[in-house]
Amino acid sequence: MRRKNTKFMFLLAMIVAVSAFLSACGGNGGSTSAQTNKPAESGSGTSANTVKEENTGPDLSEEVRLKMLLVGGKPADYDEVFGELNKLLKEKINATVEAEFLDWSDWTQKYPLKFAANEDFDIAYTANWAFYNDQARKGGFLELNEDLLSTHMPQTWAAMPAVSWEQAKVDGKLYMVPNNNTEVTDKVVLIREDLRKKYNLDPVNSPETYANYVKTIAANESGLNAFGAKPADGWKWHELDQILLEQQNEWNLVDYSMPLAYKLEDASSKVFNVYDTPEFRQLLDYYKDLADNKGWSKNIVNNKNDVWQDIKAGKTGSYAQNLGTVAFNLAEMRRDKPEYEAAIVDLTPDKKKIGAISTQNGMAIHVTSKHVERSLMLIDLLQNDKEIHDLTMYGIAGKHYEPVGDDKYNAGPSAANYTGFSNWGWNSQLNRSDASYPVEADEILAGWQEKVYHFPLETFVFDDSKVKNEVANVGNVMLRYAIPLEYGLIADLDKGQEELNKQLKSAGIDKIQTELQAQIDAFLAALQ
Repeated sequence: MRRKNTKFMFLLAMIVAVSAFLSACGGNGGSTSAQTNKPAESGSGTSANTVKEENTGPDLSEEVRLKMLLVGGKPADYDEVFGELNKLLKEKINATVEAEFLDWSDWTQKYPLKFAANEDFDIAYTANWAFYNDQARKGGFLELNEDLLSTHMPQTWAAMPAVSWEQAKVDGKLYMVPNNNTEVTDKVVLIREDLRKKYNLDPVNSPETYANYVKTIAANESGLNAFGAKPADGWKWHELDQILLEQQNEWNLVDYSMPLAYKLEDASSKVFNVYDTPEFRQLLDYYKDLADNKGWSKNIVNNKNDVWQDIKAGKTGSYAQNLGTVAFNLAEMRRDKPEYEAAIVDLTPDKKKIGAISTQNGMAIHVTSKHVERSLMLIDLLQNDKEIHDLTMYGIAGKHYEPVGDDKYNAGPSAANYTGFSNWGWNSQLNRSDASYPVEADEILAGWQEKVYHFPLETFVFDDSKVKNEVANVGNVMLRYAIPLEYGLIADLDKGQEELNKQLKSAGIDKIQTELQAQIDAFLAALQ
């Protein structure tokens, strides 16, 4: 009996010794677990929060299937495109990916429910307009750190500007791999360049030269509105306000649901009501002058026409929009209406430019993912591998798009079968541009990017939960009193401005401003 016990103890000792040896060598892909906040690769039997002490490279021996949550409708040719993608991923990182698409009609309802239910997925599209801050604070996304990023997505880590990582932080912590393709939020104006030349007008490059264009066209072109706008549901601003109030004065409007802004160079970021400023009063004179000279239709506030279609039809002479939209319209004009010559004009060329923050588009890791390392590798490839980036952004060459050199493309015969979803989550410097995209639009953007101004509040998001009723009331006042005033439908501008601000006070603008300033002050204090 004693001999049997001796054998048993010997075997037990051997098992303990072997276990200790395996632990030292690292049963998790050949590396040891330690407290470094780097998630371990899935398939190893460890949690997503386990991390590696030695950087011996990830264990790719086991194939994993990743699940990705995207916003937008499922493309008709998804299976074909992602089938090709998975062949490449299997070769490069021994993984495949399956995407779930939340249709545009109901994504705002379904997206947060996916997180609340702790559904099984690894990667999610997110953005500052698509629940990023909300889910980061609720614990829906995995916190990312330098060690994790530099190890498992080295190309992204090397290519991403430092400011983009900083912009993507929520309460000082990073939860997103932002897109790496700078956008600028400034607006421009599309004009009929042939009409400008017809009347021998100066180049349009300022509020003054634009006013001259509008009044000249209105006076001489019968049946054509010199300026067109399309009010939409909840539309509260004159179409030119962003250009002539914000850009011209170098202000930043905190939220378009209310008329509160701050000066970009004001270190204290004191907010003010833009409707109660001398600059706004001067702008009213500008607008009234255009209205009195028939620069736009008296029924413009009730206009339901598509302003771009009116321009193509020769019924409208200009309109304001973002650079990308105007550029595509210009390309369309050149293709469909070559008898008209159009041009993009910047009315504030010498002013500071505001870049869209990096969280405009991005990808995050679901906090429950068991495939953290492989998920990061996938995002790294999506942003930086030319073959994979082209495939996932544009589809199959020769079918969905025709490559033009290394950085441009033309639409292919089946382009409509691979479009309409949030693949812009991995926008990067590898993005191709439409070969028909106007050269002058690229030149404008290149000039803007040299003037992009970074300021402390560029990542600030206002929480209106304490003043929701007041925000709604203020919005109603803007619709009822501000729009008619700005379009010159109120004869006495002083009385109109006075009445507008009186109604804003009654609606609760002061309460909103107090709450907003308190949040801004707290945000700035946290940056110190």
